[in-house]
Amino acid sequence: MTQTTHMKREVAEIPKAVERLLTDGRGALDAAAKALKSADPNVIVTVARGSSDHAATYFKYACELATGVPVASVGPSVASIYRVDLKLDRAGAIGISQSGKSPDIVAMLSSARRSGATAIAITNSVDSPLAKAANHVVDICAGAEHSVAATKTFVTSTVAGLAIVAGWSGDERLIRVLDALPEALDNALACDWSALVEATADVSSLYVLGRGPGAAIASEAALKFKETSGLHAEAYSTAEVLHGPAAIVERGFPVLALSVADKARPSILETCSRLAQQGGTVFVTDPEPGAGTALPVARTGHPLTDPIALVVSFYGFIEALARRRGFNPDEPPHLRKVTATL
Repeated sequence: MTQTTHMKREVAEIPKAVERLLTDGRGALDAAAKALKSADPNVIVTVARGSSDHAATYFKYACELATGVPVASVGPSVASIYRVDLKLDRAGAIGISQSGKSPDIVAMLSSARRSGATAIAITNSVDSPLAKAANHVVDICAGAEHSVAATKTFVTSTVAGLAIVAGWSGDERLIRVLDALPEALDNALACDWSALVEATADVSSLYVLGRGPGAAIASEAALKFKETSGLHAEAYSTAEVLHGPAAIVERGFPVLALSVADKARPSILETCSRLAQQGGTVFVTDPEPGAGTALPVARTGHPLTDPIALVVSFYGFIEALARRRGFNPDEPPHLRKVTATL
C-alpha cells in the first residue's frame, strides 16, 4: 500500500499529544501525584492489558526506581470472573485503558477502590466506565486514534504514569526533562531505522531485548511486530534471554536490543556481543553497539525518558516495515480497536 496510513499520521502526532498532556493535563497529573503522596502506599497495583499493560510495566520500573515502592500487575479476572476483592487498604491502584471500556479492567479497579486503594484511571476517555470507577482520572489528551495499533495512546499513557511518579517523588530533574520531552520526541521521529526494515522484511521470527524500563518497551515492540507485520516476535530481558531462549539464535536470526544510557547498558551490550558471536544479526540502539549494528537514537537527558524516545523511533520503523511486508498497519487481521474482555 502506498497511501499515508492512520498509523503514520498518529505516530507523527506524538510530540504534540505529549505536549497537550503536560499542559492541558497538568492539573489532573498533579492531583494524582498529590493523592499518592498523601496516601503513602506501601504497594501499587496496576490493571491493564495489551499496550496499556506495557505502559503499566514502564510505570512499575519508574515507580520502583524513583520511590522504592514496589509495583505488581494484578490479574483483572480475580475481580471480574472470580469475584475476589484483594486486600489493598494501604495500596495505590493504577488502571490504564485507552477506551476505558473493558469490563475486566473496570471490575478490578472498582474492586481495588472498594478495598481502600487510592484508585487512579489513566485513559483517553474521561467519560468511560473506568474513569467512573476511579478516585482520580488522568486524561491522556491523545485525541482520536483511528489505527487499531496503539501508538500515541501508548506514549501518552506512559508519559502520564511517569509524570505522576515525578510529581509524587518530587524529582525536579525528571520534571524538567519531561517538560522538554516533546522536542526530544520530534528528534526521535527523525531517526532512520531503514536498515532494520531491510533486515526484517523477509524473516519470520525475531527477539526484542531490553532491561529495566527498556524491557517494557521491548514487550510493546514485540506486540507491534505481531499485530502490524505478521511477524513472530518475543520480548525478553537481556538477562532472561540467556536462560534458554538464546539457544535458537544462530546464523541470521534477528535481534533488536533496546539500549539506553543507564546502569543496565553494559549488561545489554555484553548479551548482544554473545548473541552476535552465535551468528545472530543484532541491531542495538546505541552509538557504540559493540558487535552489533547501531541504530540512531534521540537521547532525552534522562534514563527514564530515553526509552520513550526509542519507542517513537520504533513506531516509525514498524509502520514502514508493515507496508514493506504488504500489510495494512491500520487494520490488523482479526483485531478491533476496542477489545472488551471479561
